[in-house]
Amino acid sequence: MTDPQRCRATIRTWKPDKPGGLAVADLPAEVASALGGLKQRRVTGSLAGAPFTSSVMPAGGGVLALSVSKAMMAAAGVEIGDEVEIEIGLA
Repeated sequence: MTDPQRCRATIRTWKPDKPGGLAVADLPAEVASALGGLKQRRVTGSLAGAPFTSSVMPAGGGVLALSVSKAMMAAAGVEIGDEVEIEIGLA
């Protein structure tokens, strides 16, 4: 794992028009830069204190988004719309 980056982000639905779709958290530009820019990569860290392994992906408009699974949200006790503390680094 790279040096962990820390930030706060809000969990949102990737494509709100598709039920049961993917949830993401948009990462600040400085975190995206520390992770290597707008590229899809495997990452590890913690979401609201719960450990995870996931991936980041370009989300359009110069934004890098963390893919947030239902299992990650359940483990962290959070849901879509919640602002969460994220610690993240390359896997």
